[in-house]
Amino acid sequence: MKQLVKFTTGIILLLTASINGFSQDLHFSQFFNSPLTTNPANTGFIPDGNYRLGVNYRDQWSSIPVPYKTMSAFGDAQLFRDQLTYGWVGIGAVILRDVAGAGNLTSTKGYASIAYHQLMGNSSLLSLGFNAGSANKRVDVTKLVFGDQWNGKFFDAQVPTAEPMASSSANYFDLQVGMNYAYFPTDDIYINAGASVQHVNMPRETFYDGDNRVPRRYIGFLNASLKMSDKVILNPGAYYTRQAHTSQTMFGMNAAYNLSGDGNQQAYGGIYYRTNDAAMFMVGYQLSSVKLMFSYDATTSSLSAANSSRGAYEIGIIYTGLYKNRAFSDAIRSTFCPSF
Repeated sequence: MKQLVKFTTGIILLLTASINGFSQDLHFSQFFNSPLTTNPANTGFIPDGNYRLGVNYRDQWSSIPVPYKTMSAFGDAQLFRDQLTYGWVGIGAVILRDVAGAGNLTSTKGYASIAYHQLMGNSSLLSLGFNAGSANKRVDVTKLVFGDQWNGKFFDAQVPTAEPMASSSANYFDLQVGMNYAYFPTDDIYINAGASVQHVNMPRETFYDGDNRVPRRYIGFLNASLKMSDKVILNPGAYYTRQAHTSQTMFGMNAAYNLSGDGNQQAYGGIYYRTNDAAMFMVGYQLSSVKLMFSYDATTSSLSAANSSRGAYEIGIIYTGLYKNRAFSDAIRSTFCPSF
């Protein structure tokens, strides 16, 4: 009976979340490790390198019947840093895929992005960027049941439904814009803030004959890196997003500890809180140019009654590289953020 109650509660809460969050986009708790989905102005905005590659994987609500799995891969690079004295261009691309729910609702998205970064003196940087791409969303109708298939005792998938679905797939063109500002007055202080708008063109997305539009999504973030000593760098951060009538706020901090003395090996630990939803605990390790982060979301909302607070785990892997034989002006720092 206890398991039945937990199962039923989970289904009810999931249905409620699906209704309230119908228009909500894919997201990662490690927003700082998913730069191109957070803001297109992050394209080529690499404080400690010239190019990077990354992958993210999120497994959410696996303890209840309809889990969510989200994956992404991205890459971006800086261009013309040896030709433009006080600026450069960033180019990049990102692919996302998400599978959710009993009907295997699958979202596949691919974007190409470009940004321009302009140094404003020796201690600040302004960036503008946009991306554009294609999105596909499809559902396996054979795995769904509808209200008219209820026979009084249970849902019978063999009974024909009159649900007016026009298609099991939807495709659309999507567009995002964003802006960043970074301030780095000394080698020990780095502050970065940004804002972006996703779905600027409000594309049509529906499996029916209606004109449902994807609402614009607004994202803002604030990050900092503070070098406390030759052993410790603190990285506080905050993230806010709003889409339609739903918003999300996340804030917290992680710290990097210098294991090798020269910064070649670093250990990470941190904690973040997403208001009215979950606490996120993070650990990580960096060896040379490769950083591996693992985080776990412990549910703090009412859904914890169904999933026993087992929310999601997430993995982020980032590789950051430097160009060989870089030619920069001596007046410009090639690395903006604190480093060991």
